Amino acid sequence: MTTAGTNPTGTPDPATEPGLRLTVFVGESDLWHHRPVYTEIVHRAHAAGLAGASVFRGVEGFGASSVIHTQRLLSLSEDLPVAVVIVDTEPAVRAFLPRIAELTGGRTVTLDACALVRTGGRGSGTAEGRR
Repeated sequence: MTTAGTNPTGTPDPATEPGLRLTVFVGESDLWHHRPVYTEIVHRAHAAGLAGASVFRGVEGFGASSVIHTQRLLSLSEDLPVAVVIVDTEPAVRAFLPRIAELTGGRTVTLDACALVRTGGRGSGTAEGRR
């Protein structure tokens, strides 16, 4: 973990540490045991104690089927693209991947390096300290 420094404006920089962002792209109507896949992923991330997870609904997109799904007024807005984004330390995210393998088969999954910013608010402890 890097320590907070001072930036050119004289205000302190928040402490940061390396993190990993996991993004899973699914369809809005994709189900796992009668439950949306995106909901199942978020609940598994919560149960695993990960730092955070969010679901973002797309307005237009396509996947492996090459069919464009859109929410435009005159189009049917079924099965819009959904992105589930999860962030935590790299070891925590990599340890989580096997827990969702059955949900992600055939779907696009990405991993991106990121910086976790610790500002001293709720959840500002390290990922290891929350478990």
